[in-house]
Amino acid sequence: MATMKEIAELAGVSRGTVDRVLNKRGAVNAKTEEKILEIARALDYRPNKAGIALAAQKRKYKFGIIMFGIGNPFFDDVCAAFTEATNELSEYNCSVLVRRTSAFGVEDQLDAIDDLVEKGINGLVIAPQNNQAIADKINELWEAGIPTVTFNTDVPGCKRLCYVGSNYHKCGQTAAGLMNLFCNGDARVGIVNGSKQILCHTERIAGFCDRLKEYPGLSIVDSIENNDDDFKSYDLTKEMIDKHPEINALYFAAGGTYGGCKAVIAAGRDKDIKIVTFDKIATTVEMMRLGVISATICQQPEVQGALPLKILFDYLTIGEKPATDHVYTQTEIRICENID
Repeated sequence: MATMKEIAELAGVSRGTVDRVLNKRGAVNAKTEEKILEIARALDYRPNKAGIALAAQKRKYKFGIIMFGIGNPFFDDVCAAFTEATNELSEYNCSVLVRRTSAFGVEDQLDAIDDLVEKGINGLVIAPQNNQAIADKINELWEAGIPTVTFNTDVPGCKRLCYVGSNYHKCGQTAAGLMNLFCNGDARVGIVNGSKQILCHTERIAGFCDRLKEYPGLSIVDSIENNDDDFKSYDLTKEMIDKHPEINALYFAAGGTYGGCKAVIAAGRDKDIKIVTFDKIATTVEMMRLGVISATICQQPEVQGALPLKILFDYLTIGEKPATDHVYTQTEIRICENID
């Protein structure tokens, strides 16, 4: 097993410098730091676990979490995983502060970030708005020595450690494939989106549309935006299918699924409209058992809740960066027969 002394000799630096890099104890020249980390990776250096625990307990790391949560039950499952991970981190004298904001308010997220920074966080986990102001704020945090992991959805052009969540473009393609199967290659689709401000929503639709060239019998008739609100989704979905009676398929790219399904039932179309959705929340399970939803695509909320905190902890305690800047969860397809 490699030691700090061996790494120091190969890097041509002191053992103290290696210790500062591997244990994040102080500033080291960027080139020197990268050289030390490369050697440590090449030698498969593994720090002493007792040493990690002791160092973490002394530092009293504090992590901040910002997630959507108002009106979106999916994040309740994510929050449960965060709670479990928080309990594990408490053994290392680490604490976690959670802020749940609207999915559609940039200022809410910026205020939450500022609040967490004022409270002394060492790292941030966030489901970000797709907005340049959020990207700029994440860049500011990086320069201040506060690393960020995005989860569930991402924001381009920011200096985050990585993104943890589904490959939403591939999920959109998967939804198109399912729709093609359910409709025997003949579907006139209505799209129900959440918000153009959320990257995972827009990419799910982009992936769906990208795949349509492979399925010439599928076409998009109309689309609506419901802000993940079930009441708004009910009204807009009802209006869309009344306006376009030729619609025989609905693609829910975000939340508001329950309200939209209720509109389909109210219109008496629940037997002839095929529906593909995302996530396995209680109301979606209910609609699947009623035969209203044909399939839902799940994205492992338990992984999205646990892994980002682990990544931050490993980075801050041993300087270990994730192997890739996109850590994708599995794409799971659920139908009525395997929804439990």
